[in-house]
Amino acid sequence: MADKKPHLNLVFIGHVDHGKSTTVGRLLYDTKNIDEQVLKKLKEKAKELGKDGFEFAFVMDNLKEERERGLTIDLAHKRFETEKYYFTIIDAPGHRDFIKNMITGAAQADAGVLVVAANDGVMAQTKEHVFLARTLGVNQLIVAINKMDMKNYDKAAFEQVKNQVEELLKKVGYKLENVQFIPISGLYGDNIVEKGKLDWFDGPTLIQAIDNLKEPEKPVDLPLRLPIQDVYNITGIGVVPVGRVETGRLKVGDKIIAVPAREGKGVVGEVKSIEMHHEQMKEAIPGDNIGFNVRGFGKNDIARGDVVGHVDNPPTIATEFTAQIVVLNHPTVITVGYTPVFHVHTAQVACQITAIEKKLNPATGETIAENPDFIKNGDAAIVKVKPVRPLVIERQKDIPHMARFAVRDSGQTVAAGMCIDLVAKDISKK
Repeated sequence: MADKKPHLNLVFIGHVDHGKSTTVGRLLYDTKNIDEQVLKKLKEKAKELGKDGFEFAFVMDNLKEERERGLTIDLAHKRFETEKYYFTIIDAPGHRDFIKNMITGAAQADAGVLVVAANDGVMAQTKEHVFLARTLGVNQLIVAINKMDMKNYDKAAFEQVKNQVEELLKKVGYKLENVQFIPISGLYGDNIVEKGKLDWFDGPTLIQAIDNLKEPEKPVDLPLRLPIQDVYNITGIGVVPVGRVETGRLKVGDKIIAVPAREGKGVVGEVKSIEMHHEQMKEAIPGDNIGFNVRGFGKNDIARGDVVGHVDNPPTIATEFTAQIVVLNHPTVITVGYTPVFHVHTAQVACQITAIEKKLNPATGETIAENPDFIKNGDAAIVKVKPVRPLVIERQKDIPHMARFAVRDSGQTVAAGMCIDLVAKDISKK
């Protein structure tokens, strides 16, 4: 059963026109995840449009259209299986889709495939995507140096681009031992599943590189953090909060606290039962979506956006915090006083930017200006933030799973980032 295989979210990133979609299409086709008929139709469509060779790129677009028409052949976010894992592929045509997919719930990418064209090398968007991937916690990377066919499958051309990308990754803080470099031709299928004309390369094919990825460790040793998605009040049972365990373990009998609940004071209770998919369980671990019944929680005590932790290590309520952000899509500029909505785990809280401390180079993270007057699209920055009401967030270095957020305004994701420091509210009963 596929369900027994570990699941990973895999995001494809890279500069526009470097062949991300073609590579994804080819990978799905060569692993028999798309059938001949579908591809034949796409081939005809490509020909009609005078875009011979675009059929693989159309695989993803085609799925998007099918999705919009309500057909359920959504391969773009369906499973793609290998010997070892099953994957959800996130194809990121642009910044916005990337961020939206990265931050919505379960689509925290566990690994990324960075596609860089051999004939172009590192481009502006390559740099931005790499910085973004790093900011959002994508720690494992496969660098697929694509379009090797345009360089006559030349080893020296591969090495040259590989060196460029290594420099970039080091600057942003990637550990090169977590990165695999491979040459490919997405269009002709070389080194996707079979070596093809890249038989001089003694490393893995793309499919093997994907299977070499490490399964993300379940952060069971971190403190318990369970953001609440919904709260049900069930007759005869009582209050049943529902949510996904992000870190730590929750056991029946545990003494827990939900914060900021009840005006930021927190509510304490004891876990009576835990269930997942209608089955009782004694313990829940990261990734488990559970409902749990708590002795001591009243029906109006807790709500979506509260976070459950153990009484001896409660979730952190930040009265203010410092964040590293990347501005993605703001209509004008962001200045001090701006108060958009921050989406952190399941919470949505308006927060005011009280200071812009530094502007950073988005390709390297180096400081380029202290206390700038404003920041705009494409800028990375360190900012001070004050939530208008109590909010649970953690430092990236303590509990990274609870540190990331998206900033939204008027239906758009304007920025994304992570909390790097905070001022915690004392909730101990004095």
